[in-house]
Amino acid sequence: MNIEIDGYNICYKYTGNGDKTAVILQGWGTELGLYDSVANAIADGYRVLQFDFPGFGASDEPREPWRVDDYADFVIKLLDKLGITGADLIGHSYGGRVIIKLASREKIPLEIGRIVLMGSAGIVHEKTFKQKMAVKRFKFLRGLFNIKFIYWLFPEIIDDWRSRQGSADYRSATPVMRNTLVMAVNEDLRDLLPKIDRETLLIWGDKDTATPIGDAKIMEEKIKGSGLVVLEGSTHYAFLEQPAKFKSIIRSFFGLETAS
Repeated sequence: MNIEIDGYNICYKYTGNGDKTAVILQGWGTELGLYDSVANAIADGYRVLQFDFPGFGASDEPREPWRVDDYADFVIKLLDKLGITGADLIGHSYGGRVIIKLASREKIPLEIGRIVLMGSAGIVHEKTFKQKMAVKRFKFLRGLFNIKFIYWLFPEIIDDWRSRQGSADYRSATPVMRNTLVMAVNEDLRDLLPKIDRETLLIWGDKDTATPIGDAKIMEEKIKGSGLVVLEGSTHYAFLEQPAKFKSIIRSFFGLETAS
């Protein structure tokens, strides 16, 4: 299904017919269907909303780079238009950033219930000396290669260098979404965590390299009343890699009977 929010065409769908509502907020660069197993795990007790953020999946891209707060504002507008006044929130990776923003606000026109953060992003670590030097080198070369004469002399070498810079997410993104990603990864949300007063479950893979297990422990320490469940041997997509364990965990958290 599709709905228009502020002139953007947004793709969304519902799963389940429960009395309660849950909303899944996706990770960076994913599409809503990736979270079907999450929705199906609680569909007997919830009506689960999945959607593509602007710039993700089948939804329109923002006209200019968005900050995480812009996505939080978007979620409020979307849920309002869909008539959702209260919901439990489930966020993976980037979606966790947006939930942290929403749940830490003093006033919000949405009643947030329980929260599940799966490999949530939001913690920024101090760069090592080696990393700082790499950034300086990158900036120097970028400036040098932007000189038209230099590019004219070595176009193939420079194009190859540019194609190898940044993460896979950065390289595959459009210019607007690249700037959106850069703003997100440089914003540390740890100071917002103590402001979250909803019951929060953290689900993490101990082999997660995108959002390391240390980030989960910081969130567990700073979010009051939170609990951490570690799925050993799993990576950033623990909910896909150990679906049976994940299903049991999330159903227990949401107070649903154990599925047969």
